[in-house]
Amino acid sequence: MVGGGISGLVAAYRLRRSLGESAAITVADIRDRIGGVLRTSEIAGEPFDLGAEAFVGRRPEVPELLRELGIADQLVHPAGLRPLIWSGGRTHPLPGRTLMGIPATAAAVAGLVDAETVARIAAEPERPLTWRPGTDTDVHSLVADRFGEQTVARSVDPLLGGVYAGSARSIGVRAALPTLAAALDGGAESLTEAVSAVLPPPSDAPVFGALRDGYGALLAALAAHTAAVTVQETAITGLRRVSGGWAVDPIGEFEAVVLATPAPVTARLLVDIAPAAANAAAGIELSSSALVALELPKDTALPPNSGVLVATGEPLRAKAFTLSSRKWAHLAARGTALVRVSFGRFGDDAVLGLSDAELIDAATADLATVTGAPIIPRSAIVQRWPGGLAQYAPGHTERIAEIESALAGFDDLAVTGAYLHGVGVPACVAAATRAAARIAAAGTTASARRPSHGVAEVVGRVPDGPAPPRR
Repeated sequence: MVGGGISGLVAAYRLRRSLGESAAITVADIRDRIGGVLRTSEIAGEPFDLGAEAFVGRRPEVPELLRELGIADQLVHPAGLRPLIWSGGRTHPLPGRTLMGIPATAAAVAGLVDAETVARIAAEPERPLTWRPGTDTDVHSLVADRFGEQTVARSVDPLLGGVYAGSARSIGVRAALPTLAAALDGGAESLTEAVSAVLPPPSDAPVFGALRDGYGALLAALAAHTAAVTVQETAITGLRRVSGGWAVDPIGEFEAVVLATPAPVTARLLVDIAPAAANAAAGIELSSSALVALELPKDTALPPNSGVLVATGEPLRAKAFTLSSRKWAHLAARGTALVRVSFGRFGDDAVLGLSDAELIDAATADLATVTGAPIIPRSAIVQRWPGGLAQYAPGHTERIAEIESALAGFDDLAVTGAYLHGVGVPACVAAATRAAARIAAAGTTASARRPSHGVAEVVGRVPDGPAPPRR
């Protein structure tokens, strides 16, 4: 496995289960830890996520994986509070019955957008819709044309910023909203009709899930069940075909390889092996972000909501606030209030140039603005994520199809990662499972080959990894 994020670790775990204890499995990563863009640190001696904090609870992959690993008791769900939108210098309720912020009715965004925009949405079904089946466009072009710029800036962008660290201009309809694209392909006569057709029926089931001790509990369990050789702080510089397998420079030769790397790294490693795949992967851009975790006094006057999403164009530096102690009951039980403040969108890397002190000051000031409360941190942690999230731009599905087609002739080489079929953890688990199944189906034994060098061989844990889950 080249890449020790969630995709690489799940692929390694699946291969361990398929190939047995005798298989020699190696996980190599450029970082000094496992997890990739998942990271659990500690605040006041308790675990707290500094990367993704949750997953879509209606998908089965993560709950099933937790059960397999014997840590199903880690699963928790939100307290049920709704987030807010910060727009026009005040908070608004997050619109209900929308598809990634695209409303099914004008009433859904009344109060968030002006009366002219409400009227435009209400009249949208009367306007002819031009959509060619099979084509793609960015979300902004579609929604702004049909529902107006305010709908994009105040309802759609805040949600896309949270999922992709992008915006409606950087995200394509077909990859990010496949059910909407399918409805339009199927002949929906308006955007209103298409959104209404694909919205799931109302449900009381929790939308999200998380781990009580953070994603570190999952990473540790995967490492313990896989017992792989780990090669950390090592950049993989090349991939070459050799007799009986692959040379992975500089660590050794292997029967099979799974590339669980970001798209640009995948492109570099495939350039001489599968040029068409490399070219397609090179076209996938990345966004950067940063997160400030604030520990506040327990009695800080935070609103009774799960968070605050910031509309495009607001004079704040932060793009979102997760009021963690409101959102999650297990965090509410702690002795301090916890807030995550997120910065950065695609095309705006300025946040990475700010010092830790500047980011903490910005987080504190912006949180005070949106809550109206004095914010006096007891402690703060800064986490930067350069190139952390792939942008699912128009044409993304075609790029992925090109990658997969170009690699179809290899039964000992597979790719996986958050740039393929979804950036969320469930999608990564699914993609990694497919990659591992492909390698296992080829009859790989992985019984004899070992890395030519490595910093650690482990049984039951990965050095410098997260602590085992608390019981």
